[in-house]
Amino acid sequence: MSVVTVEIAGQRYPIRSSLDERYVAELAAYVDLKMRAAVTAAPESDMLGLAILVALNIADDVFPRTAAAVERSRRAQRAGAPPGAACRRRSRANDDSAGV
Repeated sequence: MSVVTVEIAGQRYPIRSSLDERYVAELAAYVDLKMRAAVTAAPESDMLGLAILVALNIADDVFPRTAAAVERSRRAQRAGAPPGAACRRRSRANDDSAGV
């Protein structure tokens, strides 16, 4: 596990992670971009309010895909497939299309 120091909204944060340092830096850059957009949209907000706004915006980016995946899994289970079968089928299809 390593420590990566990132900067978000002008503040430096040491992040302890087992993830690749470059990936952590990319994540931090994405959060920083969202924070800067939030500051522009709501300049009167404090940092906590901005962080909540950014968390909601990121959740909004991710949630529709996650919800769709959960629904696919539920449909597959109702059809009698074992849990995770929809994901495995989709992964195999993606592998085939990638030429792997």
